[in-house]
Amino acid sequence: MPLHSFLLATALVIEAVAGYPDPLYARIRHPVVWIGALIAQLDHALNREIDGFGRRKASGVLAVLVLLLTVGGVAAAAAWACRLLPFGWLAEAALASTLLAQRSLHDHVQAVADGFRIGGLEGGRKAVSMIVGRNPATLDEPAVVRAAIESLAENFSDGVVAPAVWLLVGGLPGLALYKAINTADSMIGHRTPRHEAFGWAAARLDDLVNLPGSRLTALLLVAAARLTGGADGRQAWLSVRRDAHRHRSPNAGWPEAAMAGALDLRLGGPRVYGTTRIEDVWLGAGRTAATPEDIGLALTLYRRACILLIAGALVLAIAG
Repeated sequence: MPLHSFLLATALVIEAVAGYPDPLYARIRHPVVWIGALIAQLDHALNREIDGFGRRKASGVLAVLVLLLTVGGVAAAAAWACRLLPFGWLAEAALASTLLAQRSLHDHVQAVADGFRIGGLEGGRKAVSMIVGRNPATLDEPAVVRAAIESLAENFSDGVVAPAVWLLVGGLPGLALYKAINTADSMIGHRTPRHEAFGWAAARLDDLVNLPGSRLTALLLVAAARLTGGADGRQAWLSVRRDAHRHRSPNAGWPEAAMAGALDLRLGGPRVYGTTRIEDVWLGAGRTAATPEDIGLALTLYRRACILLIAGALVLAIAG
């Protein structure tokens, strides 16, 4: 099966330059919103509280199968239609770019730094509450900064690198299937009374499809740290080797450990979601006293890692 390296490079460049235009979102929303609406319908129709654990687990497997068949079928049809058009590869790349999140992730994390600059701690708390689920009222300045950087690292994997991997392997259908799985995990893959059984398949499948992307994200951050003044590539690599496997997620620890080591920070640790305190491990051996300036350095590291990702796709396209 040929790799879709030129399609990937083009889609990454389009998304980095244009993002997803606000007028387009206002008019037709976003493909992930459409996927989310389908997941919500399946949850409502199949996840019945009167059913036992085993039946709800089986219903969750059915929901994931229906989701993947629907999303994969639509994406395959769209890719086929694009290839019938003159310069159809550009249309396919434009469609693929809507399922990548380089620019939007950068803008959301930059908003936290801007929030500190304009509104101090309260401004930072308000901005970070848009990208993390933890209770912002419990966060002091270092905790807000760490939350923003953790979100940047983890979402670089989930929102950019892992989708890029599946676009490279499977074209537009591969990318769409990944986004369907990842969105399902974010909506129903939680260990709550309603979703512990029903969301089992979505959560386990998400763990599986994120394995290659999370490891590649760590390598990209290590490489970017070697090219970034103020960052430490050696410590990023040591932090990955020492701490990545200690995270409760089989994937999130890889990019977070790399970012922690690169910036001389400790990331993770205890945090509060609503009123529930989660006792997570610390990743990295650096400072817990993060400052808003660390967000700027993290974003520089992120931008250079994105450039490395695009460059890698171009090298594959040329070599292929």
